[in-house]
Amino acid sequence: MPNPGATELSDRVRDFLEDVHFASLATVGPEGAPNQAVIWYQLEPDGRILVNSREGRRWPANLKRDPRANLAVFWGQDPNRWVGITGLVDEVVEDVEQARDDIVALAHRYGDASELSIAAFRSQQRVTFLIRIVRIHDHLEDD
Repeated sequence: MPNPGATELSDRVRDFLEDVHFASLATVGPEGAPNQAVIWYQLEPDGRILVNSREGRRWPANLKRDPRANLAVFWGQDPNRWVGITGLVDEVVEDVEQARDDIVALAHRYGDASELSIAAFRSQQRVTFLIRIVRIHDHLEDD
């Protein structure tokens, strides 16, 4: 199901984003300074990017205040091949149980689904953001 106002993804970019990669998320701080964090993400079927955090961190507070987000999703085997995403938060999921389910799903996606880590995630105050992709910067080709 398409997401109105979202940028259409090429097959190459969609395939890349569906694979497991780390991303650097940039947000805007209260004084206008950028803030970055390395995060887990998931491309949703509607083309939005799902990200999740523990409450109390800087970047979720930034996104709640200012919905602008930029991500650099890079390939671990060759970090010169990456996809840049300019996005806007479309939805904030503050339902703690849903946000906990989201981080558990991400833990499985990223191979960090030990009983210990799942138990820790299930005990935390979590929040999920769904980011609408406004622009794609495709740097997947060899230069």
